[in-house]
Amino acid sequence: MRPDPRETDPLSDVVAWRAGHIVAIDQTALPGEFRVLHIATVNELVDAITRLAIRGAPALGVAGALGVALAVAQSEREGWTAARLETEVERIAGARPTAVNLRREVLATAAAIERGPAAVEAAAAAVRDAVIDASLRISERGARYLSQACGTRPLTIHTHCNTGALACLGWGTALGVIRMLHEQGELGKVIVDETRPLLQGARLTCWELGQLGIEHYLACDGAGPFLISRGLSDAVVVGADRVAANGDVANKIGTYALALAARRAGVPFVVAVPESTIDDATASGEQIPIELRPADEVTRVLGVPSAPRGTRALNYAFDVTPAELVTAIVTEDRLIFPGRAAGTDAAAAAPKVSR
Repeated sequence: MRPDPRETDPLSDVVAWRAGHIVAIDQTALPGEFRVLHIATVNELVDAITRLAIRGAPALGVAGALGVALAVAQSEREGWTAARLETEVERIAGARPTAVNLRREVLATAAAIERGPAAVEAAAAAVRDAVIDASLRISERGARYLSQACGTRPLTIHTHCNTGALACLGWGTALGVIRMLHEQGELGKVIVDETRPLLQGARLTCWELGQLGIEHYLACDGAGPFLISRGLSDAVVVGADRVAANGDVANKIGTYALALAARRAGVPFVVAVPESTIDDATASGEQIPIELRPADEVTRVLGVPSAPRGTRALNYAFDVTPAELVTAIVTEDRLIFPGRAAGTDAAAAAPKVSR
C-alpha cells in the first residue's frame, strides 16, 4: 500500500486551513525563497490567485473551497450582509476564468453556507482531502497505462508547466505519474519545458524534481517539438486546467505544439487530470474562456525588461489541444481515449486499460 501523501509529503500543505485563515506556499518566490503566505481576507486570496502565488487547477479548486470558509469567517468578523457575502464568494470564483476547478469548488462549498461556518469548513476540508486522494490514484493509473503503452524500460517523459504537489497537492497529476514511474524503477529522465512567460517549468517543476531526486533536463519551450521529433521522448505527459466534454484540452500555452509533435513522432500524448477538471457543461474547446494576462509578463522576465518600452503582447495563458491529438486522459477513476472516436491511429493503438 502506498503511503498517504498527507503524512509523507510536506508539500501537501501547499494550500491549507489553519486557525481561521489560509496558509499557502507563495509560488512566485520559488525557487529562490520558500515563503508561506498567511491569508486572512478575500482581498488577499484573490490577489494571491491572480498573481499566481497560488496556481494549478486542483490547487485553485482547494483555494476556492477554503476561500468560501475564509469569506464566511470575515463576514462574521465584519458583519457583512448576505448580499455582500455572495459578492465576495463570486469574486473568488471569478479570479481566474479558465480553470474550471476554481468556480466548481467555490460553488460546491458555498452550498453549505446556510448550515453555518462549521459546515463550510467541513465542506472545504472534504474538497482538499478528495484532491489529495485523487492525485495518488491518478499517479498509479497513469504509470500503469504508460508501462503498458511504452513498456517497462526506463522511460524519458516530456512535460510542460508544473503539475506536481505545488499545483495539485499530494503527488500531483502529470508530475505524480512521473513520480510513480520513478518509484517503480521505470523512469529514466524527464525533459521539462521552461514554460514561458512565468517559467513554471524552470522554477517549479525543476525544483520539485530536484527535491525528489529525479534526473531532469530543462528545455526552451520552442525546442520541445524538435526534441520530440528527434526521438528523445517516449511520451508527453501534461496536466490541464479544463477538459471539454468532447475531450479538447485547455492547458498552459505551448501544450498544443507538443501534442502536434507527439502525433508526428508517434508517441503517446497523455493528459493527467482529476475528474473535477472535466467540464461536461462545455461542449468543446471553442467554448473554454482563455485568460489573457498582462503584457508585462512577456515584456519582462522575472521583473527585468526584455522588450522595448511600449511593446504590446498577446499573452494568452492557455491554449487548446484538440481531442484528436490526445492519446489518453487519465483520471483517478478511468482512462478516456478522446481521439478514438475520431478514428486516429494513435488512439486506436492505445491499449485498453480497465478501471
